[in-house]
Amino acid sequence: MNENIQRAGFFVNQPMGYQSFVPKKLPPDPPIEYDAEMLRLLSEADRKLGRLDGVTQILPNPELFVAMYVKKEAVLSSQIEGTQASLTDVLELEKKIEKNEDVGEIVNYVAALDYGMKRMQDFPLSLRLLREIHKVLLSKGRGSNRNPGEFRTSQNWIGTPGCTLQNATFVPPAVPDMKDALNDLEGYFYDESDIPLLIKIALIHAQFETIHPFLDGNGRMGRLLITFLLWQKGILSKPLLYLSYYFKENRMDYYDCLMAVRKRGEWENWIKFFLKGISQVSDEAASTAKEILNLRTAFEKKVSALHNTYAMRLFDYIFEAPYLSKNSVKDYLHLTYPTAGRLIDDFCGLNILQDAAPEKRRNKQYVFTEYIKILNRGTEI
Repeated sequence: MNENIQRAGFFVNQPMGYQSFVPKKLPPDPPIEYDAEMLRLLSEADRKLGRLDGVTQILPNPELFVAMYVKKEAVLSSQIEGTQASLTDVLELEKKIEKNEDVGEIVNYVAALDYGMKRMQDFPLSLRLLREIHKVLLSKGRGSNRNPGEFRTSQNWIGTPGCTLQNATFVPPAVPDMKDALNDLEGYFYDESDIPLLIKIALIHAQFETIHPFLDGNGRMGRLLITFLLWQKGILSKPLLYLSYYFKENRMDYYDCLMAVRKRGEWENWIKFFLKGISQVSDEAASTAKEILNLRTAFEKKVSALHNTYAMRLFDYIFEAPYLSKNSVKDYLHLTYPTAGRLIDDFCGLNILQDAAPEKRRNKQYVFTEYIKILNRGTEI
């Protein structure tokens, strides 16, 4: 495959003594080879995405499931960047005023995803929109001093902490080459060739990570881009497929596949890795949705036996706010404090809610433990 070595691009010497990469336009040339394994993985990924979309349609409140799943994705994506916060940390701190830096980074991610989905309803996916989303992503906390919302105007590099341009693992395109590559990539967003959509998305993600157009937040933006494309292209009706967990669990394979594309033009291996991730994560998301549906069905019977309208409303609320207090229930349901307390006691008696810290006497928090267990899977530090 010697003719494929420069298939994705080539390295050029820079005056400062390092080599930067110049990506070639998509799609690859020579074209992608569709062997039997590639076709099988593509068919499997398409089928499992369809099943995931079908499962989410039967959920009683799909928007609520999406909202919680987005938080889980935000945690996983931020953990890849070194953030030390779990989903439990995020859900607990949503009930408190103070926010630590790690949790704030996750809140930014959720806001960036929400912003992008709303904006794309009347504005096309474009370089301008990527900058807008990036500005939200790095609006505060780590990276907020690294030109949020602006493409870089200086050279960046990828490597171990403390490395320099001269010994970096990979040096993305110099600024002039970066600008050309970004313009080409934007054009490819709307390319009408007959390349299957999932393969096109795999190509776009790899190209974005290679261009590395921001000073910070490129990994998170690249993972968000996958979700935006799946939704924009109509592959999923809800933004429910996130590859962060798969990338986190297969981190070295992920980086190795991307470097093999850059150095040896091995697009096919990267695409196969990507398609395997689509299938695996689709299965996990569908399984999570089914578990939550079964949990809801099992506990709904117990709550119905209380013959209390407020109990049913609280039951809906705990799927939105699995950490709560008597005061939050009082305010949400417009009840007196004693009535809210009795309602929580009833839920504790049914083993739906548990006292989060039995040793505390004041400002008690209660947790929907079984629900948290399902959502928290994979996010533990």
